[in-house]
Amino acid sequence: VQLQASEGGLVQPGGSLRLSCAASGLILDDYAMAWFRQAPGKEREGVSCIGTFDNTPYYGTSVKGRFTISRDNAKNTVYLQMNSLKPEDTAVYFCAARYRYCSLKPGVRYDYWGQGTQVTVSS
Repeated sequence: VQLQASEGGLVQPGGSLRLSCAASGLILDDYAMAWFRQAPGKEREGVSCIGTFDNTPYYGTSVKGRFTISRDNAKNTVYLQMNSLKPEDTAVYFCAARYRYCSLKPGVRYDYWGQGTQVTVSS
């Protein structure tokens, strides 16, 4: 199983960026997909996840209203559209897959993880 995240980048405050995560070796329909992030010196934070049955999205409080998660099972890809970016969104972002159920609870176990991608929000 491989989760390949797209390249992040440097974005100005207020700007937008879309991350994608392409999955191989698993059937995306069976997996909840999530994005986590970790900033230097901080614990890993759940950003967003999307379930399997009804594609219900869930968001962390710090990104709600600014980020949108979506999935395209036909392409085995999940996306994270990030708008109104703030400097505090600067972090390494990871995509992850969990069988069936979506969760952003601290310490929740996910089955597969992608490599991190750096997102930097700075002027």
